[in-house]
Amino acid sequence: MLPVFDPNDNEAGLKLLEDLTNNACQIQQQVLEEILATNLHTEYLKSFLNGDSGKENFKNKVPIVNYEDIKPCIERIANGETSSIISAQPITELLTSSGTSGGQPKIMPSTAEELERKTFFYNLLVPVMNKYVDGLDQGKAMYLLFIKPEISTPSGLMARPVLTSYYKSKNFRNRAFNRYNVYTSPDETILCSDSKQSMYCQLLCGLVQRDEVLRVGAIFASAFLRAIKFLEEYLKELCSNIRTGSVSDWITDPNCRNAVLSILSKPNSELADLIEDECSGKSWEGIIKKLWPRTKYIEVIVTGSMAQYIPTLEFYSGGLPLVSTMYGSSECYLGINFKPLSNPSDVSYTLLPNMAYFEFLPVDNNHKEVVPDVQCNGVGVTDRNGKEMVEAVDLVEVKLGHYYELIVTTFTGLYRYRVGDILMVTGFYNNAPQFRFVHRRNVVLSIDTDKTNEEDLLKAVTRAKVLLEPLGFLLTEYTSFADTASIPGHYVLFWELKMRGTNDLPELDPAIMEQCCSVVEESLDSVYRRCRKKDKSIGPLEVRVVTHGTFDALMDFCVSQGSSVNQYKTPRCIKSEEALKILDSRVVGRFSSNKTPFWEPFRIET
Repeated sequence: MLPVFDPNDNEAGLKLLEDLTNNACQIQQQVLEEILATNLHTEYLKSFLNGDSGKENFKNKVPIVNYEDIKPCIERIANGETSSIISAQPITELLTSSGTSGGQPKIMPSTAEELERKTFFYNLLVPVMNKYVDGLDQGKAMYLLFIKPEISTPSGLMARPVLTSYYKSKNFRNRAFNRYNVYTSPDETILCSDSKQSMYCQLLCGLVQRDEVLRVGAIFASAFLRAIKFLEEYLKELCSNIRTGSVSDWITDPNCRNAVLSILSKPNSELADLIEDECSGKSWEGIIKKLWPRTKYIEVIVTGSMAQYIPTLEFYSGGLPLVSTMYGSSECYLGINFKPLSNPSDVSYTLLPNMAYFEFLPVDNNHKEVVPDVQCNGVGVTDRNGKEMVEAVDLVEVKLGHYYELIVTTFTGLYRYRVGDILMVTGFYNNAPQFRFVHRRNVVLSIDTDKTNEEDLLKAVTRAKVLLEPLGFLLTEYTSFADTASIPGHYVLFWELKMRGTNDLPELDPAIMEQCCSVVEESLDSVYRRCRKKDKSIGPLEVRVVTHGTFDALMDFCVSQGSSVNQYKTPRCIKSEEALKILDSRVVGRFSSNKTPFWEPFRIET
């Protein structure tokens, strides 16, 4: 049962957070008891627990699982079988994850009750911000929020991203008034399925209400930076709309159009001239503070892969704090940043003990699983495939400075599920541990919501190099990095090529190399291709060909930094600026994909 409180009552919200964190151990026990008592007779748990819902039996008998282990159960529900395979509560929708399986998005079960849990979570963010920033009830938030494509599964359940699910729910559309959380964007603009129309209309509303804006943001840093670029491209048209009090003809969504017109209300030449004047300088450095002068902070996620955007955000921000308020996933919402004004590199999240039952699989300092041996404190257990693992520890048993992989048991039918996030314990708030998000397990490249791992990158490169082999070319080495210097960012691959039988670099046919770029993109997963084609949140993939010996120079550099010659392996993703300089200084050819990859909404196989 979720606690009830008035989100306009800061004191009540802060007291509730104190209660949750002080009683983390007891609440976690209650959460597990509730989940097991409710779902004991589901097909999944019945196969392991044999009617015993005790914690010890659960930990001994229920295996720690990856998505591939539970995928058949979820797909059966998507194809029309009963929710009771995994959940006593009806599964009301499926949430698509940014992670993929077989090139398609993973799908997670969700229930009507889980929407209530998310609303509860969002409401708790407000009193935390109010503790550090005064006067947020004296204006509005320009949050740029968007929905993404969804599909209907054979069962009739909708499959859609977690944020699309929430924005389309009655919990969001019929939300109670909260004076601390008033948006400049009408709901109709957020719920517009055309992302270009949605972006244009939300920016137009934000500019018209610039004097009321106290904070700006989006969910991810990458989305906010795309909005700045969009603003730059459409500035004249936006100002023209403000000057005339009208909306451009290409805004054809009727609900969106009418909502914006109600805010425009009348021509405003003075405001249009002011905006144009603020944007007329040689540089857009500090443009956020210039356009929205009352803004107190920028709210975007800048942890994990989004940290690569911090320098660009700081350039545009005019010194405004960058605030990451929450940590969540498609599986469940997880934690809150109790010090929202902290430096992005110091952000930690306190997991709320009533959101799910949390366990943690120890990993070493290199973020690899700890192998069970006589020195391990935990009892050796196995996963579903019989692989030995160190025993997962409970929320309140984690140790300061140690690294863990997050495992969740949710109210929606996931049991001991490996989320794939690597976390480090940075401290404790009362009795609840605080974690820094380190990275996603196995992910090497990410620009937006895409997550490309080493295996998928290898497969894509292998398919592309087939085009070169008939010409006598050999790809001897490769690596990659996520280039976010431009907006949108894009993948860059460094290739070292030679002719068979010689070290000489052949003359490269631009058409063939561009085709290689396209083959790599076509070979990457559905989320990447959606970001490229539908969302336009990733730019064309680029291949940079380097001279012979470049990767030897890279190895020499890595060894000079402490790597072992005997154990050296070429890193498949480069993050070191020094290493990038070595690679870039030896580039002899640059080629980019000249077409967008094919993408269509995924389908559930029946």
